[in-house]
Amino acid sequence: MERLRRLRKTPLIRDMVAETQIKVKGLIYPIFVQWGSHIRQEVPSMPGVYRYSVDRLAELLDQVLQAGIGGVMVFGIPEKKDETGSDCQNPKGIAATAIRFIKDYCREKQKDLLVIADICLCEYTSHGHCGVLEQGDVANDASLPLHAQAALTAVQAGADMVAPSSMMDGVVNAIRNTLDQAGYTQIPIMGYSAKFASSFYGPFRDAADSAPQQGDRKSYQMDPRNGREALRELLADEQEGADILMVKPGLSYLDILAKARPLTLRPLAVYNVSGEYSMVKAAANAGMIDEKRIVTEILTAFFRAGADLVITYHALDYVRWQEGNHEPF
Repeated sequence: MERLRRLRKTPLIRDMVAETQIKVKGLIYPIFVQWGSHIRQEVPSMPGVYRYSVDRLAELLDQVLQAGIGGVMVFGIPEKKDETGSDCQNPKGIAATAIRFIKDYCREKQKDLLVIADICLCEYTSHGHCGVLEQGDVANDASLPLHAQAALTAVQAGADMVAPSSMMDGVVNAIRNTLDQAGYTQIPIMGYSAKFASSFYGPFRDAADSAPQQGDRKSYQMDPRNGREALRELLADEQEGADILMVKPGLSYLDILAKARPLTLRPLAVYNVSGEYSMVKAAANAGMIDEKRIVTEILTAFFRAGADLVITYHALDYVRWQEGNHEPF
């Protein structure tokens, strides 16, 4: 008999031989910023997640810096929207303003914090789609210069990394060329490489006010039934110059993440999306699950499947829970 239980006998043994560890520096916390003053507004469908005005970001940044997580991803909610999402290309727009504030605040505190700018049009367009519309359809090639300009604007505001999330064909290449021509050759790109047309995004659309006004995003986000195509998307972004590749959502697509791991030497990210977060919160608030243990198990699964980075709304809670916790499961 092979007695595999010997290495599970005590917490010390289990910790010693654990194959997977959650990297706190590998966690990225999404933040939502809007115009106004004195605003800290909880997202109704995402308990514990808030929309902030720029003047109240400091209190959140203090928590992030204290937690020591890897960085933040910035999502802006503009005051006015238009057909081309011009606010995200505006140096005085909400995302650029928030990025400048974050970087200035961290310099004032003599702290370093990686700031990633999400690059997409959906939060900024009046129609809610991730590109410009032509005859009711999202025009791929006409949308690329707008994404490239949005990325350049974010970098000029101080972003350390950009993350195009629209799933437009060629968007990574368009951004890479624009950044390089402007002299920003050292700025990395995290591609939302395999982003599926998922039902798990609902709460995010509440937070970012980004639901499409008509139709859906199935013509550009991926069909959840297609695994091989997801691997093609990941490798296409790598060829276009993406420095980090992402799978989104997380829990229902761990097979994609695991299959991608041996195919690339690039770092892999996974987005633990809003619907996944909200389901855990709802079950925890109903007393059905142990939230701390469930979140730890979920984050462990992402790293075990091959992720190097995890974008998650659980990041701050997870770090708080680790104080004095020597037996995560």
